[in-house]
Amino acid sequence: MNLTNIVLSVQNIAKAIESVIKVDVTIVDNDFNRIAATGRYKNHIGEKVNRHSVFGFALKQGESFIIENPRNHEACLKCENIKECKEYAEVCCPIKVNNEIIGVIGLIAFEEKQRAAIVDNKKNLMEFLNRMADLIASKLLEKEKTERMKLLARELETVLHSVDRGIIAVDEFGLVLHYNRKAAQLFKINENEVFHMNIKKLLGDFDLSSFITKRFPIKNREFSYKRNGYDFRGVFDANPILAGKKTFGFVFTFSKISEVLSVVNDIATRTMATSFDHIIGNSDCLKKVKYAAKRAAKSTSTVLIQGESGTGKELFARAIHFYSDRSKEPFIPINCAAIPEQLLESELFGYEEGAFTGCKKGGKAGKFELAHKGTLFLDEIGDMPIHLQTKLLRVLQEYVIEKVGGKDFIPIDVRIIAATNKKLEEQVLEGAFREDLFYRLNVIPLNIPPLRQRREDIEVLVEYLLEKCNRKLGKNILQIDEVALKILMNYKWSGNVRELENTIEYAVNMCSGNRITAQDLPNRLRNKETNLKEKDFERIVPIKELERIEIKKALDYFGNTKQAITKAAKALGMSRATLYRKLKEHGIKQS
Repeated sequence: MNLTNIVLSVQNIAKAIESVIKVDVTIVDNDFNRIAATGRYKNHIGEKVNRHSVFGFALKQGESFIIENPRNHEACLKCENIKECKEYAEVCCPIKVNNEIIGVIGLIAFEEKQRAAIVDNKKNLMEFLNRMADLIASKLLEKEKTERMKLLARELETVLHSVDRGIIAVDEFGLVLHYNRKAAQLFKINENEVFHMNIKKLLGDFDLSSFITKRFPIKNREFSYKRNGYDFRGVFDANPILAGKKTFGFVFTFSKISEVLSVVNDIATRTMATSFDHIIGNSDCLKKVKYAAKRAAKSTSTVLIQGESGTGKELFARAIHFYSDRSKEPFIPINCAAIPEQLLESELFGYEEGAFTGCKKGGKAGKFELAHKGTLFLDEIGDMPIHLQTKLLRVLQEYVIEKVGGKDFIPIDVRIIAATNKKLEEQVLEGAFREDLFYRLNVIPLNIPPLRQRREDIEVLVEYLLEKCNRKLGKNILQIDEVALKILMNYKWSGNVRELENTIEYAVNMCSGNRITAQDLPNRLRNKETNLKEKDFERIVPIKELERIEIKKALDYFGNTKQAITKAAKALGMSRATLYRKLKEHGIKQS
């Protein structure tokens, strides 16, 4: 509390006191500053008064008193100017706010007539001064309250303008009362337009009357805004301003869908960056694929990654994304085989509110929207239903999507990386996969070699996975012995790197020392015969016999009509004429 905040009011009160009592008035604050004065001290406003004067005594005592005999009163004994003092009488009345002394009102008589005015009417005088002290205190409280309100208003305004969402407050009829800068930028409207504008102009067909009746908050409601050639898709929340049972207005908060998705993707993908260094292995076949993948990363064309389960197809997809110009944008994976067919469409393309029973209020953004400007990884693309393949083809051709239950086309900028462990060429021939989509996806093909074709990578993979499992399981296993390593090197690894990782984790769990032995490996590995050369030789089938078997298989599948022969020849990778010659050569009769 500081009297300097109300100097003008204090000076006016000092003049009022002088006009009533006809005595010089001085008012000081609790820091000994002369805040106001009349008469002889009028020209000394702003100066410090002596700490040992009667004002200092009054501030210390905190009580009102009258000095009828200056220089002899205990308040005067320590005053430095006691010898030069020419005062006839003095009055001190402390000014208090919540029991805190913030200043003193002082009356000073410099002649006998002024002294008589003080001494002859002590009771009324002290009551009057106490009221004046209370008036000063109330003025200060009012000023402080006003300043706090102004500060609070500035703080709220700063907060309002700092929020990264558009905020608009409206009355019960929907007329705009307040808004922040973000809202003006979002809708591209100026101050002259926004006030007295109805919220319906911004939200289109939003049913305000229904909102007023229900009085429930609205969350994540999607809307489209179009005005003067400017448009965007957004979401808003709305909360009623309630007092008792009456609704006085509403507060709307707005965001662009693109901004919301950007935040979601930033949080979801910031810690998942993957580089080609995360793909472990030094074999020539792996190096070739990594080189091709790096070249593919600098393109915007679609990539089709094919390989057996567990070879690291998603790892390659992530590395391609984070090596590309889209690395700062989202990488969104979706497994087409893991999601039920009836839900896959809404997961990919999103849906509008009311599109189907049980759908989320406000609708939902699909993976394509989430991946805008980034990369969408379609894992197990071979399991995508035919009707969705058609819709995906349209996206690749026109770069727009349509939500389930939606009416508008939404432009998207997404790079597609697809992956499968199936042979799509065969699925195309069987009619299980669209040929035109296959060619759209297979612009840049990558074939990840299985682990059994790069056995030289097993040792370095084991070393890497051992360290990884040690960290995960809190173990300190230093190495794997030669016998156990030989078993790992000779195993066929149908599950590839994923199976190898699971095997190493099993071994780390089972190992009781600091070195993995053959006894720590799963039974399926230990029980395998180590002499695989003989077994491999037993399975070798002559080329001629293989050719006959495959031709017979193609005819059994496609049939013997002219059109079937054409399809069979295509599946076998030969011309119709060659196929007829082979039929004769192998003695295969057409039924």
